Amino acid sequence: MTASASKPLTGKTALVTGSTSGIGLGIATALAQAGANLVLNGFGDTQAALAQIEAIGVKAAYHPADMTKPADIEAMIAFAAERFGAVDVLVNNAGIQHVATIDTFPVESWDAIIAINLSSAFHTMRVALPAMRERGWGRVINIASVHGLVGSAGKSAYVAAKHGILGLTKVAALENARTGVTVNAICPGFVLTPLVQKQIDDLAARESLSPDAARAKLLGEKQPSAQFVTPQQIGDMAVFLCSDAASEMRGSALQIDGGWSAQ
Repeated sequence: MTASASKPLTGKTALVTGSTSGIGLGIATALAQAGANLVLNGFGDTQAALAQIEAIGVKAAYHPADMTKPADIEAMIAFAAERFGAVDVLVNNAGIQHVATIDTFPVESWDAIIAINLSSAFHTMRVALPAMRERGWGRVINIASVHGLVGSAGKSAYVAAKHGILGLTKVAALENARTGVTVNAICPGFVLTPLVQKQIDDLAARESLSPDAARAKLLGEKQPSAQFVTPQQIGDMAVFLCSDAASEMRGSALQIDGGWSAQ
């Protein structure tokens, strides 16, 4: 199948880690709407995620790779190539969070966050990039965070990992600068995912606040727009990074954070 203006990714395959819910599913949905077949990964409702993507009219498959295990990651890339012929678009989105001060931060939580939020992106790229270069086209999109640019108390592992993702993105972009493969990062602020909505609901119940007041309090001083970023907006940005218009964007960190990092 050939691509059209409305579905520019027709005939291509995207692999999105951590894509059975939230931001990852939003990105997968946007890429599917642009025509790409999808390989999903994550621990959410697998069947519901697959059904949502397939309803768009593209092919979808799921791989249960544990992002802390390099061998699982290698198997997932091989699965995608065998199932659909290639990984044309790689989106490294998988991530976890833990909040504690450095002196009380559990060592196992530090290790898990670095493994999933940072090292997994290294492992997916080291496996996927050679075939992209061989085909002469590829897009790697690393989902970083505003915390790749600024810090927040209590989030040492997450902030360290997201700063690391931006450095990794720059190096990969430079190493592929004279090829048809681009590597860029997206840096979201607060995103309205089901998990965050639950935080709003719990805050409203706990402090007897209206939904709007709880939403405003959660955003607080961090996000000047007082509006959440949506998974669809991040997905649309990912689709743009796959376009010809973005072919000379290499090593960029695109902020979509309601003005958070402008402060």
